[in-house]
Amino acid sequence: MGRKRLITDSYPVVKRREGPAGHSKGELAPELGEEPQPLSVDEAELELLRQFDLAWQYGPCTDASLLPTLAGITRLQRWHRAEQMGLEPPPEVRQVLQTHPGDPRFQCSLWHLYPL
Repeated sequence: MGRKRLITDSYPVVKRREGPAGHSKGELAPELGEEPQPLSVDEAELELLRQFDLAWQYGPCTDASLLPTLAGITRLQRWHRAEQMGLEPPPEVRQVLQTHPGDPRFQCSLWHLYPL
């Protein structure tokens, strides 16, 4: 008997041509005449805080003692916990958090909307 049929056999073969040298797959080419917009101060600060949320070397964004109720902790609580544990969290994160004390965009981690 012949070879085993694959699901891809039902689709036509499409030859892809090679892109220009230095072009990597999935990378969008910049529009001509457009320069990337610099981030505003708030956007830059929020990006710093997002990177802090994603950095596991400062411990998790949760507190096991709060599991029966609310599992998330604020970024400032996480920063203080990391400092107490000697994990040396970035001081600029604390400065940003202290300049926006009541703003949940700054105080709550990326994960605060997700139930744990």
